[in-house]
Amino acid sequence: MSENTLPVVVVGAGPVGLAAAAHLLDRGLEPLVLEAGEQAGAQVREWHNVRLFSRWAEVVDPVAEKLLAPTGWTHPDPQTYATGQQWAQRYLQPLAEVLGSRVRFSSRVSGVARRGRDRVVDAGRETEPLTVHVQTAAGEERILARAVVDASGTWGSPNPLGADGLPAAGERAAADRIAYQVPDLADPAVRARYAGKRVAVAGSGHSALTALVAFAELAETAPGTHVDWLLRRGQVGDTFGGGEADQLPARGALGRRAAAAVEAGHVSTVTGFRTTAVEQTGDGLVLESLDGRRLAPVEEVVVLTGFRPDLSWLSEVRLDLDPTLQAARALAPLIDPNVHSCGTVYPHGARELTQPEPGVFVVGMKSYGRAPTFLAMTGYEQVRSVAAALAGDHEAAERVELVLPDTGVCGGAGLFDDPTAATEAAEGGCCGPAEPVEQTAPARA
Repeated sequence: MSENTLPVVVVGAGPVGLAAAAHLLDRGLEPLVLEAGEQAGAQVREWHNVRLFSRWAEVVDPVAEKLLAPTGWTHPDPQTYATGQQWAQRYLQPLAEVLGSRVRFSSRVSGVARRGRDRVVDAGRETEPLTVHVQTAAGEERILARAVVDASGTWGSPNPLGADGLPAAGERAAADRIAYQVPDLADPAVRARYAGKRVAVAGSGHSALTALVAFAELAETAPGTHVDWLLRRGQVGDTFGGGEADQLPARGALGRRAAAAVEAGHVSTVTGFRTTAVEQTGDGLVLESLDGRRLAPVEEVVVLTGFRPDLSWLSEVRLDLDPTLQAARALAPLIDPNVHSCGTVYPHGARELTQPEPGVFVVGMKSYGRAPTFLAMTGYEQVRSVAAALAGDHEAAERVELVLPDTGVCGGAGLFDDPTAATEAAEGGCCGPAEPVEQTAPARA
């Protein structure tokens, strides 16, 4: 079998993975999507209750839409906002159905290698195909591939509560009272778990703000519900985001609603808290910070401190990743939360995502490593470029076909204790206000 007849294996049937398949097919290449879950958008469905920041117009890939058109698929109202569940049901599932047998579910990729060669061997890396190791219900399978596009995301690898990047002492033992995603408080069982209780929420990103808003709404009907909001940064600073200056109005609105939750007294902010230990007592869980502070007991903890890429199954291919973020090296300076200002990352594609291993690309949220600023639009531009490069159309691969919105937020997380940076962020800093955009639907994420 010649390499040209082999499929391009895409890992993950989420938004970016399915878009990659659509672009590859549009380019005359044969995609094979391998999804560990049982449905399209399996990871998206896990945060089904969270509403997207981006409108429907910005979360449907144009080439995927073209593939769907002959089926009679109708684009949802472009100006409204989908929940994770709606995104999966109304777009990802139909797209997977159009791709048909090119998408395999319950197929977990456990490794990728160069056929007959471990990562140390130089000879043959340009000519031998890739071997994709897959775990299925029927057993283990080997699939030869001309290229591998890793769009597996980071959802399955949440960061722990521990401030040093490893689980805090006692965190694993208290796992039954610690959640790592935004709770779905519309679910009666989940609502009962948190109603009337004191809850610690750790994190400063959009997921944490979403949780603050949800718990504040719960507190209005369930007296006694209160949140201790744990921030590792020394001051709140620009945590609430860009507000009116955010060109994604739903994202700006979320920050304003979270600030209102704090002002209403439903949330107590605890800054400079770097968790090192979780102690189980008769009154609940006591969290201890690096500086020796101990919180009053809480009954539940929600950890929303971001995600990290699982690189274990890529151990036998050669990757060039930034040592800090574990992101594609060329992207790291643009997205590093320690230094990145204003949140706008220029559109990028195959050039920035090409790895030392021929034919291997890491795309989507995983290409950002531990950085939290990824947008679906970015992923769609990435796979458009990668598909063009794999098809040999290098001019199209180099072309920029996307303009990203500005967050309206200046200063990275690494500047959170810099008074000058905090002042500039509060005053708008380098980012001027966006043109007003009417918000047509509520947003939580």
